[in-house]
Amino acid sequence: MATYLAIDIGASSGRHILGRIRDGKIEEKEIYRFTNGAKEQNGHLIWDVEHLFDEIVNGLRTAGEMGEAPDYIGIDTWGVDYALLDGNGERIGEIFCYRDSRTAPAIETLHSIMPFRELFARTGIQFQTFNTLYQLYADKMSGKLEKAQSFLLLPCYLSYLLTGVKRQEYTNATTTGMINTETHTWDREILAAAGLPPHLFGELSQPGTVLGPLTEEIAARVGYRATVLLPATHDTASAVLAAPLAAPAPYISSGTWSLLGIEQKTAHTDAQSLAVNYSNEGSLDFTFRYQQNIMGLWMLQSIRRELSAGLDEPISFGAIADMAKSCAFEGIVDVNHPDFLAPQSMIETVKAHAPWAKTDAQVIRCVYDSLAACYAKSISDLEATVGEKFDTLHIIGGGSRDSLLNELTAATTGKRILTGPTEATALGNLLMQMIAAGELKDLNEARALIRASVELGEF
Repeated sequence: MATYLAIDIGASSGRHILGRIRDGKIEEKEIYRFTNGAKEQNGHLIWDVEHLFDEIVNGLRTAGEMGEAPDYIGIDTWGVDYALLDGNGERIGEIFCYRDSRTAPAIETLHSIMPFRELFARTGIQFQTFNTLYQLYADKMSGKLEKAQSFLLLPCYLSYLLTGVKRQEYTNATTTGMINTETHTWDREILAAAGLPPHLFGELSQPGTVLGPLTEEIAARVGYRATVLLPATHDTASAVLAAPLAAPAPYISSGTWSLLGIEQKTAHTDAQSLAVNYSNEGSLDFTFRYQQNIMGLWMLQSIRRELSAGLDEPISFGAIADMAKSCAFEGIVDVNHPDFLAPQSMIETVKAHAPWAKTDAQVIRCVYDSLAACYAKSISDLEATVGEKFDTLHIIGGGSRDSLLNELTAATTGKRILTGPTEATALGNLLMQMIAAGELKDLNEARALIRASVELGEF
């Protein structure tokens, strides 16, 4: 029986989760967890990638010390952020956080060269100020690209540090806004229009690709040898693989971001999809996740951090929800407004948009109601663009534990809400490893395993 290890890194935390198949079910066990978060440096928001990699190695070592050394390892993270490497394979500068504001001049210049409607027609990726295309153009404007010989999105860079092998994985690459929906590879006309060095963009690897063994140095540090695989390295791609879908149905992958969408065989790059700002991100077998990025639990996480400042223990999310329940509905804000992307104070920013919210509890209630309203609008737009009505909405990921948000979502959407699994991203990572190793045949068998293993909630 093979043992698999998913290293699932989100914007606020990372976790190492072991998995194996036993008696027709998938067993999962968290063995290590660590904190993460962007930090400010020289006026920019960056990721502490040295901390991230040290924690990856610490978790791997912990697995060995527990007698649970895995046979296979896979890493997933969020999309769009990346490392640039020089000719010696060394990182050039820092890895910027997508919440950094450096892309504004790049966006204006790029759209004067190739309007966004043409970018969308080619890539199907919704407009976000942090799309990798804009970040790379900002690097070009600053001169950071001049010595770059390699470009690796974050999970592939972390896997490179484990193995010494450079690969560019497909699902995460589609988040860049540079992958053509028809060819499923880099859109050379976009790269040429932006003046980006073509040697940075090579052949794409599919989920399930074997990278190779841990380097001798890493194997010595963790105490064993293992094989590193590429799962669907974009966390949402992994999460949706673990959604217990028996038939096409919409989902919300609920975490720091909320991704609401549905799996499709072809991309939607029509004017209606552009108007409602939907996206087409790549999934297994060149299918698409037709979905919309919604600001998500980031707003509640930020409020919790503010209210917990100076306390010995952070306020629980349950207590945050109780504060919201103590107030009545008074109105909503646009949760996708750019003011909410990286404010100095989320509480004060919500108050500025919602003058009726005078207390912390009213601010929290406003965020809950606004998220639920945004979900309802998003699924209405989804149904209009795909021409189909749906009775059920699956909510997966850590946010599926939030009963209040689930109740409000059921009320605003009028849908039957099925919740779980909560560790969808890690499970999807594990499932892809199992498919690559030959222990599972395909995605249908993987999802049947999830349905046999996970008890779903219903609202």
